[in-house]
Amino acid sequence: MGSTVEDAATFCRETVARERCAVHSYVMSRSGSVARYYWCLRHNRVETDANACAARHRLGPYGSEEEAERALERVAERNAEWDAEDARWAGEQN
Repeated sequence: MGSTVEDAATFCRETVARERCAVHSYVMSRSGSVARYYWCLRHNRVETDANACAARHRLGPYGSEEEAERALERVAERNAEWDAEDARWAGEQN
């Protein structure tokens, strides 16, 4: 007895449907966890989950308020590291 396209389609549809029935909400995933902190680029301040601006306006999450306060400093450090790496790599290619 051979497989048909219809058999495969039915199998996939039923398998996917079963897998997609599991529900996991943001509220459930955040229950019992510690607070997260963000650096808001719009307001230039630390924000938490309770008062955070839209994701496009913030950096993070960070584990502490102090880490969030250092967000722009950390971005500058990483950019300098990446620029140095890019320059080193480009030099090796010439």
